[in-house]
Amino acid sequence: MPKPMANTAEPIRELRLEGVTKRFPGVLACDDISMEVAAGEILALVGENGAGKTTLMNILMGLYQPDGGRILVNGREVRFRDPNDAFALGIGMVHQRFMLVPSMTVAENVALGSKDLHKFLRLDLAEARRRISEVSEHYGLSVQADAYVDQLSVGEQQRAELVKTLCFGARFLILDEPTSALTPQETDELIELLKRMAGEVSVIFISHKLNEVKALSHKVVVLRRGRVVFRGETADHSPADIAALMTGHEVVLPRNDCEDDCGKVLLSLRDLTVRSDRGHAALEKLSLEVRSGEILGLAGVSGNGQRELADTLAGLRKAEGGSVLLAGVELLGKSPREIIDAGFGYIPEDRHNEGIIPSFTVRENLALKDFAEPRFSAASFLKWKEIEKNAAELIERYDIRLSSSQVAAGSLSGGNIQKVILARELARKPKVLVAVYPTRGLDMGASEFIHTRLLELRRAGKGVLLISEELDELMNLSDRIAVIYKGSIVKILESGEATLSRLGVLMAGVEEVQA
Repeated sequence: MPKPMANTAEPIRELRLEGVTKRFPGVLACDDISMEVAAGEILALVGENGAGKTTLMNILMGLYQPDGGRILVNGREVRFRDPNDAFALGIGMVHQRFMLVPSMTVAENVALGSKDLHKFLRLDLAEARRRISEVSEHYGLSVQADAYVDQLSVGEQQRAELVKTLCFGARFLILDEPTSALTPQETDELIELLKRMAGEVSVIFISHKLNEVKALSHKVVVLRRGRVVFRGETADHSPADIAALMTGHEVVLPRNDCEDDCGKVLLSLRDLTVRSDRGHAALEKLSLEVRSGEILGLAGVSGNGQRELADTLAGLRKAEGGSVLLAGVELLGKSPREIIDAGFGYIPEDRHNEGIIPSFTVRENLALKDFAEPRFSAASFLKWKEIEKNAAELIERYDIRLSSSQVAAGSLSGGNIQKVILARELARKPKVLVAVYPTRGLDMGASEFIHTRLLELRRAGKGVLLISEELDELMNLSDRIAVIYKGSIVKILESGEATLSRLGVLMAGVEEVQA
């Protein structure tokens, strides 16, 4: 097992939180939380979106200051004024919303965050590249040191954030959804790696994938509405038990058990060719069909063209060739407005920056695509009563949890932001919905809600293109599953033919499983 990067801090034998409390206006985010992590231990921290997990970890990293309670390292009380204090003790976190400068390269981000790489008013990029190469080789995390962050997919950014944290010398790791962009094989490898690393580092593992929580962690702490409702040995509880503790009720994810035949082709892609931001071929003559009353799943490792495909379908990226027909209407060359009006619904990968305008209110975001319609405006003036009525109806129908429709959409939890996007898109009654990683980072309760709505859309005779790296999600919901690798479709499987192992092999670019 490779050793972590050098760090002169005293090894962390025990980290303990006692009575940690954090309040925001109108919200008690963390309510008297106590927990501890021993040396070499992997602790799973789970709970619904908005339960307080990320707030608690931000306190531990010095990003927030607690209103009460204390943090002890090796029995000594510490107070982290900022993340540098946490890094100095060897604590590092990979955040769900990445702490990377988008306009800089991965190497520049590593150098920027490492004081010892600031040399005479410049960054020592050569040393940053060397550290990235060393960490990447040691831990099997493929990262391009000179790639600009804003040109990376979400999954690639996640790996870059993990490499950056390891380059800083972290020996106590806080990992927020670290497997969301990995194949099953890569997930298994990461779990084994973390188990081996536990001999030298401690880990707090935040995840909604309870099978991984079960496979990896020694202990589990469950938060609900800012309070600890359970702490104990992971081995003593099943994933279903943990899900029930998180939500307060039994959670059963819905399945696509319909055997009715699909109808006519609604969305037809023919020989679609698209380049990435870096000028490389992202899609190579890709062809797909989505039929009415069908959920077509698209499986693949992040960075194999999914982002470019979604952008092209939404009119946000130009194609070099091919055809995209929606109910017989050519979409290539059309503006996003024209594509929306043709009956295209879209749940983007980045819900916070692309799915909503964070500073706008929830009611404004719910009417965002139809503000020019007579229902919501007249003579360039908005009809606020109609906008509020629309918001009230959708908030109730989609169980969006908030204090008022006039709160900023960006202040909501990830699950509630996704419900806002879903409500807006489905209220428009699209012919085809393209859903990109719709449950990434969401708890099981929110995932159950979104899965149910996607199946309702299917039963209504609409078409759904579901782009996901959650293979269980794809197998539960899809009628067929297409596997994408390096911008091309490797194979399309009927749902009954798909298994985790077979999909994993196809996602690695192998066309058939060898006997």
